[in-house]
Amino acid sequence: MRTDIFARLDREPEPPKIETPRMSRHRIALFGGTLAFYLAIVVAVLVSSWLVALDWKVMLFRPYQQWPGLHAFLDYYVVLGQRGPTAVMVASWLGWRSWRQHTLRPLLTLGTALLLLNVSVGAVKYGLGRLGPHYATQIGSAELFAGGDIFPSGHTANAVVTWGILAYLATTPRARRYLSALSAFVSLGVGLTTVYIGTHWLSDVLLGWAAGLLILLALPWFEPLVTRAETVILAFRERWRARRGARASTPAAPVAPEPVLLPQALSGGAAAEDLQGPAGHAPAPDPAAATGRPGAGRARAHQVLHPVRSERSSQAPAASRRPPHADRTPRSAAGQTRPVTGGSVTP
Repeated sequence: MRTDIFARLDREPEPPKIETPRMSRHRIALFGGTLAFYLAIVVAVLVSSWLVALDWKVMLFRPYQQWPGLHAFLDYYVVLGQRGPTAVMVASWLGWRSWRQHTLRPLLTLGTALLLLNVSVGAVKYGLGRLGPHYATQIGSAELFAGGDIFPSGHTANAVVTWGILAYLATTPRARRYLSALSAFVSLGVGLTTVYIGTHWLSDVLLGWAAGLLILLALPWFEPLVTRAETVILAFRERWRARRGARASTPAAPVAPEPVLLPQALSGGAAAEDLQGPAGHAPAPDPAAATGRPGAGRARAHQVLHPVRSERSSQAPAASRRPPHADRTPRSAAGQTRPVTGGSVTP
């Protein structure tokens, strides 16, 4: 038995017993508080309150001009909130966990969280239609219903959900604490980075944090759906394996050989009859005769005079294989009356 650290990379012999999170009272209280905070931000932006004035102050401050040395680094750091790269990295890790633990729950939970993120954040984005700081038209305005898609911040919400799902799926309390701190640090940094480079208002980032946290807190409500989907997928996989194994174990039926028909190589009735083989089968066409090379006639004559043994044996009569002799008279004809030449026969 291996005792080194690399032994933990091996596949476990059977699925471990992992306790799925439940919707406790503490979680419900956090969900209610986060939802109230979410609605308060939306209302504050709709009525153009002090939060919108703060958005304009931060934008006019232009942080990217105040600290230009951070711009090069933060341009790469903000990728940690982009949907494509983060989804690939986290899905790779959770896919390895699914293989190691014989369960599809990590991947299905990630897919459920991303689907909820797309539906909830996308609906608010396109419903409110807020423009970003670089496209603002009137100072002090909330820039709502102008055809934008900036409120809430998708980068921030995606960072909260994608990295927070690692803490949600942690199997030990210690790993859950460390991963929760890491996901909070990354999501806070991504949100503030979008404000620094001027792609989002401050209120966009606040609403993005709330939107991502709401999805993580609501995931226990979707655990029965994830379990049902895993059961259906695994049952389908077992049926497919059983069908494939039955198909591989069934021997193939023997295929009867089909007769080969040799085409008539010559035209004309008399020439074809002269070159017929035994039992009326035509010899195989000679490639040399078709191309007009010398010796084509000799090759065709050799095929006629010496047919293939398989054809001759299959068509020869079963009584005797000895060729007839022209100078011998059959015994059955010995007792017949021989004709006499030169006159009539007297009885």
